Amino acid sequence: MLEVISGDNVESRFEFNDHRSKEQHDDPQGSMVVPFPDFEKLKATVAKLRTELSMLILEHDELLYVECKNIEMAYLLTIGGLEYKVYEIECAILRLKRKIELIQAKKNRQEKVDLAEIEELLEIEFAEYQAKLNEQINKMNAALKRNHSEWLSKEETRELKKLYRSIVKALHPDLHPNLSEAQMQLFHNAVTAYKNGDINGLRIISAMVTEPALPGEQPDAISQLVKEKERLSQLLQSVKDRIAEIKAEYPYTMKSLVQSPQKTEARKAELEGSIKQLHETLAAYKAKIEEMLR
Repeated sequence: MLEVISGDNVESRFEFNDHRSKEQHDDPQGSMVVPFPDFEKLKATVAKLRTELSMLILEHDELLYVECKNIEMAYLLTIGGLEYKVYEIECAILRLKRKIELIQAKKNRQEKVDLAEIEELLEIEFAEYQAKLNEQINKMNAALKRNHSEWLSKEETRELKKLYRSIVKALHPDLHPNLSEAQMQLFHNAVTAYKNGDINGLRIISAMVTEPALPGEQPDAISQLVKEKERLSQLLQSVKDRIAEIKAEYPYTMKSLVQSPQKTEARKAELEGSIKQLHETLAAYKAKIEEMLR
């Protein structure tokens, strides 16, 4: 049966043939690549996820390296000294209680009480307590040093964050898993500079780096972008979870206290009361030891 072709169909058929002829002329071997319709959309999604992740990482690092450090500094300089004193007296009381036990054990066995030997044993048993006291002293020293360091202006702080974010986008290992060892070291240097408020260091590093481009339209580009989208989405949730954890832990949990003069004074009064009571307990144990050694 003959196909009946209307005038419209004839015109459409001729347009199709002309279009096909043009394609064959432009691509004589018929190897024309048809672009994946969602490629650009997927590429834009991945780029957006990278931007979101870089901003979230900046929020995480700002929280961890700046805000939490400032909260801890304020806490230690207002409350930390008293808390250290409480812990120090508590350790001394525990040591005296243990000393009484060791002296009493010698007496029960009718052995000579060698105080030097007992003190040597106590040094070993209470080494962990002393280590914690030293750790607290180190934190206090760091807080004092931070309090006396130079503070950046608002403009410099904004520039610091902007520079660091540009470096995060270009060099953060979560965004770019295939960094070289030299690039990784450069990123670690940037983190250190950010922690220390070294704006000049960040300026130098920022001038050295550029953000790697996303893959072009290659045979495996779509699959690469799909995997990257999934990886970035997982990382976004991971960083969000870590931010939530930081906000639930010390020193961030002290934020409301250091921002409230009333809460700070109440806590100081509470600790001062504890110190007074602990001194009384300490004196009682010392008196008991003197009585045992008579």
